[in-house]
Amino acid sequence: MATITTHSPSPTVQGTPGPRRRSRVSSFNWLGGSFAWVWLLIVMLPLYWIVITSFKTQDNYFITNPLAPPSDLTFANYTTVIENDFIRYFLNSAVVTIGAVIPATVISFMAAYAIVRGVHNRFLRAVNGLFLLGLAIPLQAVIIPVYLIIIRLQMYDTLAAIILPSIAFAIPLSVLVLGNFIRDVPKELFESMRMDGATEWGTLWRLAFPLTRPALVTVIIYNGLGIWNGFLLPLVLTQSPDQRTIPLALASFQGQFGVNIPAIAASVVLTTVPIVLLYAIGRRQ
Repeated sequence: MATITTHSPSPTVQGTPGPRRRSRVSSFNWLGGSFAWVWLLIVMLPLYWIVITSFKTQDNYFITNPLAPPSDLTFANYTTVIENDFIRYFLNSAVVTIGAVIPATVISFMAAYAIVRGVHNRFLRAVNGLFLLGLAIPLQAVIIPVYLIIIRLQMYDTLAAIILPSIAFAIPLSVLVLGNFIRDVPKELFESMRMDGATEWGTLWRLAFPLTRPALVTVIIYNGLGIWNGFLLPLVLTQSPDQRTIPLALASFQGQFGVNIPAIAASVVLTTVPIVLLYAIGRRQ
């Protein structure tokens, strides 16, 4: 007598998305990708306009479509901006940014390491609370006390007057970011370093520093962007044209060049290039 065998449908592997779920995910990805492209166009349109405008002549700018590429490519706008002491302003911003970012990052890294490793120390917990309190105080609220302190220190109208407050306001957030990253380092690694005879200083630079490199790069880029584009501190704490930074120079260019929009666009492009390069170098971290 022949036996009839029936094949039951194979069970669905748990965790494998079914056809309906795949369709939902596909439609969601398509919708999200469409919004991403739209947002990319919105962001790139002003950048595109600034770049092409910087290569137009002033007469060509007013008679052509603002979004059309320049028919007569010219570098005269960049020459005009450079001849108006742009190099000096650029170097001032570079000195302020480097002079503030490097000390702020080093101090924040060592402070974050001490706070994480000395979690049971009351003094270090109080210092951590002080740093967190610094996050709640905006620069605009304390600009007058900062101005008076700089006057008392006889540092007014110098680049150091911009560097010192920039370091102070960059430390709180840097300590928070670096501290959270150091907490993710396994404690067993610290214990093994201690068993090998390493000091806290050696553990700091030989273990914590390499493992927190992505957070350090993130802090450097974030602080560098904020200090490079800083406007309030240079405006209040400097006066002479020799101590101007890039943001103040852009403001002066708008008043000096008047309706010379291509020259202003050229100065904006020159100002943006260092930050774009810094982000391009550190984006893998």
